[in-house]
Amino acid sequence: EPHCRQQLRHLQDSAGIAARLPPRLEGRWVSTGCEVRPGPEFLTRSYLFYANRLFKALQFYYWDPSCRDPSYSLVIKGKLRLRQASWITRGATEADYHLHKVGIVFHSQRAMREVASWINQTSGEGCAGFLPPGRSWAPGALYEVLSARTERDCTAALGFAMHELSLVRVERHFQPLLQPQQSGSRLVEELYLGDIHTDWGERLHYRPTGYQRPMQSALHHVHPCPACGIISRADEHHPPILPARAALPMQLSGSWVSTHCEVRPAVLFLTRYFTFHGSNHTWEGHYYHYSDPLCRQPTFTIYASGHYTQGIPSSKVRGGTELAFKVTHARVTPMDQVTVVMLNSSEAGSCGLAGSWSAGVEQDITPTNGCVALGIKLPHTEYELFKTEQDTQERSLLYIGERPTDGSSPDSPDKRPTSYQAPLIQCAAASEEFSNYISLKYVGRKDANGIEALKPLPVAFLLFIALLFLRWD
Repeated sequence: EPHCRQQLRHLQDSAGIAARLPPRLEGRWVSTGCEVRPGPEFLTRSYLFYANRLFKALQFYYWDPSCRDPSYSLVIKGKLRLRQASWITRGATEADYHLHKVGIVFHSQRAMREVASWINQTSGEGCAGFLPPGRSWAPGALYEVLSARTERDCTAALGFAMHELSLVRVERHFQPLLQPQQSGSRLVEELYLGDIHTDWGERLHYRPTGYQRPMQSALHHVHPCPACGIISRADEHHPPILPARAALPMQLSGSWVSTHCEVRPAVLFLTRYFTFHGSNHTWEGHYYHYSDPLCRQPTFTIYASGHYTQGIPSSKVRGGTELAFKVTHARVTPMDQVTVVMLNSSEAGSCGLAGSWSAGVEQDITPTNGCVALGIKLPHTEYELFKTEQDTQERSLLYIGERPTDGSSPDSPDKRPTSYQAPLIQCAAASEEFSNYISLKYVGRKDANGIEALKPLPVAFLLFIALLFLRWD
């Protein structure tokens, strides 16, 4: 199955990704599809950065998860100053921003009524009369919700903050051209901005440590991208209406793998690899953790397995499916000396056999009911949100719920996510499932002091080898 091999090779070839420090921001950046933020909120974004550090950002909000029914648009103007490389999130640049003004355009009477009631309810004196009750909707009218000049700010009621601009990363890579008659590749630039806190109450003052789904350069984006052109041509009075897409039934069975080195808030870099067995509702997951933003320096690997419930359509996030995941078994492989020391110094009985951890050697942590040091409790149930989609190249994508920003686990129904992590791509269909676990093996090499240095084989390479032995139907 070429998809799996290509995908895993692609993760291994992260060498193709370049990230300049400081990043170059000039130009227009757009969402590549309908984005879901915790809440849920459905939106598309189009941000324009000028050479003189000024920016004009457009955010288009919608009633529906396909971004076809706009409710209101925000026009955000301000100034951005890039600062030093982030100490917390490796590979990111910190920035300061200052908002000059924020305007709102309503796309229906209903949107106007709803937003006016939020603002009148939750805002202080300065916003009390933001929109007089009974005011009728005027298409094209722009209402100011924030002005630095008059010090008026009515944005809190919208859950609006631009803290995403305080963490910035730009990645460049080359997309190979798919058509056989074309040779060469095409430049793709992606803009990663700070993540939005999953708890609505926290998002107004949360300083990001992870990223949102990346925007792409309007000039240099992955082709085909039907949404990119529509979004880049839109303005606050003419919000983008994305092409209709057929809703697909949830098809979980098969194997799914990360498309990127992923970043989680509180700064974990990881890649994920899952297999779901639809026949008996069991699942297996491999979480490969790293210390760097290109996922090249492994820290530890977790293998977990268990079973999952029949999915039901989400009432809260249209288009999503609610499931419960039971984790019953887990194994951990420390991959660097720091993790080994941490696990060996953990309290006896709290994480595998105390004092017996060594790099590259897997240990079952089921007998100790998990691993306190890594925050794993067994058995453990997580209340999840999933959706499957097809991308523009007809490949199946799996979106799993975003983890709570505070690092906790969605272990009760009220903590179920309302937004998604970066998608996984399907690399083997149900008939090609395999259950033999591929662990990351080490090749030793002596360093200058004669100490055996550990050099992990890239996980992608090992998965790639393992995939060669699958039964291809």
